[in-house]
Amino acid sequence: MELAHLIAFNLTLLAAILSPGPAMLYFIRTTLASGRMAGLYTVWGLGVMAATWTALAFLGLDAIFAVFPWAFIALKTIGALYLIWIAYQTWAHARAPMGDAPTPPMRAFLGGVLVNMSNPKSVLFAGAVIMVIFPQGMAFADKTIVVLNHLVIELIVGSALVLAFSTKHVSAGYLRAKPILDRIAASVLGFLGLKLLLSR
Repeated sequence: MELAHLIAFNLTLLAAILSPGPAMLYFIRTTLASGRMAGLYTVWGLGVMAATWTALAFLGLDAIFAVFPWAFIALKTIGALYLIWIAYQTWAHARAPMGDAPTPPMRAFLGGVLVNMSNPKSVLFAGAVIMVIFPQGMAFADKTIVVLNHLVIELIVGSALVLAFSTKHVSAGYLRAKPILDRIAASVLGFLGLKLLLSR
């Protein structure tokens, strides 16, 4: 593995992190609704699971999904239903005032893990990226570097975004428009969940 391979991987990874999707929408809403610490723990959970998908891609989980398509379908269905459940909860509580009790760190972390776990297509994406960017027959040490690099990028970029969205100005704007913004978020999450559920 050469440095150019890692740079290409990181550029692809940054584009994936910054593209709108359930993970970004989930941590933004969590940050605005529950504060900076909840947002940080959420992106850390998202990052750990994203790096885990990359590790599983190196281990050949995408090939297992190809041999046992029912496993992929089962994971995809569970993930889609989880996203739809989040969408329902967000819509149902759109008009509810913000509670005083902060989201427990472990709950926020597990929420992030579950959201990224809910899309098994991530391992297929990771597998495709790895095949295109990295040479065949990489050493275990090189694979470990790639996975740890993925985790660090996820944590740094996610934490920076949380810090940006947790400013008083942004949080105050969210509180003023909470019913509308929550229902927009719920609609998008519900759409993404249905899209995942119905996709082949």
